[in-house]
Amino acid sequence: MKYLKFALNFLKMSFVGELQWRGMIHDITPGTKEQLEKETTTAYVGFDPTADSLHIGNLVSIMMLKHLQSAGHKPLALVGGATGMVGDPSGKSEERKFLTEETLQHNLEGVKSQLKSFLDFDCGENSAEIVNNYDWFKEFSLLDFLRDAGKHLTVNYMMSKDSVKKRLETGLSFTEFTYQLIQGYDFYYLNKERNCKLQMGGSDQWGNITTGTEFIRRIGGGEAFALTCPLITKADGSKFGKSEGGNIWLDPEKTSPYKFYQFWLNQSDEDALKSIKIFTMKSENEIKELANKHSEAPHTRILQNALAEDITVTVHSQEALENVKAASEILFGKTTEENVRKLSKGALESIGNEVPKHEVSKETITNKIGIIDLLSEHAPIFSSKGEARRALKNNAVALNKTKVQDSKTVSSSDIIQGDYILVQNGKKNYHLINLI
Repeated sequence: MKYLKFALNFLKMSFVGELQWRGMIHDITPGTKEQLEKETTTAYVGFDPTADSLHIGNLVSIMMLKHLQSAGHKPLALVGGATGMVGDPSGKSEERKFLTEETLQHNLEGVKSQLKSFLDFDCGENSAEIVNNYDWFKEFSLLDFLRDAGKHLTVNYMMSKDSVKKRLETGLSFTEFTYQLIQGYDFYYLNKERNCKLQMGGSDQWGNITTGTEFIRRIGGGEAFALTCPLITKADGSKFGKSEGGNIWLDPEKTSPYKFYQFWLNQSDEDALKSIKIFTMKSENEIKELANKHSEAPHTRILQNALAEDITVTVHSQEALENVKAASEILFGKTTEENVRKLSKGALESIGNEVPKHEVSKETITNKIGIIDLLSEHAPIFSSKGEARRALKNNAVALNKTKVQDSKTVSSSDIIQGDYILVQNGKKNYHLINLI
């Protein structure tokens, strides 16, 4: 029992150090490390449901909660049913558009389901929990809020926050101005009702978080702590977490597992080393070993592969990883028809999400059809029979990775997994025929 207690204390002591070597601490209030070493501590991070999915920008805060739980402490994930109605001005140049209650509720459910992929909600005393600040604000009248929260902070104090100062020139509504009061009251409420002593978040949240510690000190005379992580940028200084198509989402319907995997795979060496520390649970020694191997043969992109594989499994699944790797090998590697025929339906669907897909009646193929008719009329990969014939004469067309000629008759034997035919026109121009 003594050994177990010592081991748990060692785990608790390691949390701040763990974040430090990973480069995940931007600001921290005095006494935070000592509090975490002293006892099991409840901490929370807030997520406003501005969309029905989290994106990889949210992952830093999620990983902080994950490390907190791994160190033996209790994580709370606050979904902002109330704050989502107001809109956080932090880091924004203009006011957010208000969302309807119906949209907010839909978004809340999406965010909740994603958080459950990262945190353990059934592991005893330090099980993660999801809380919604709408639950304690829904019966809170304006007069009660002004009396119980508003009177404790001066306008001068609120004006000193960066999130307010940066918006004074472009304009800041009273609604947004009060956001820090609402978030601050969240911390006070959780401190009082759930003994929550630490709030974490991105560095742009420092002002809002310290407003909460001030509430706790002024109203309850208690002690609370704050810890923020840096806002992640790429090595070139550009914003992290976006691609040409916009945000990289955790929802596979918004960002396919294939695109998600490719985002991490295409990171620069410098960004990959930073990201593997922040977005995976790999140990310091594991990462050092990977970095050393990578430096010996950078062209093998060992860091990028390890990062992309780890985070794709965490966010999606092992099966999703296997499907996207198989799809990548077909689209970018040198492979044969034999390998194409071994693809799972999931891998073929991954390909179909990334290349043009054409629906063709299965009866058309089972009754046999000439390749020119198929590719110009039924699956219009070519605009005319003449264009199709020229491509075939030039040996540019392959079915399931095997080159075909204009005399080819397509039949049931060309169908893969009962539903698909993969067509290639040139080196990189792929199409997937889906038989219905």
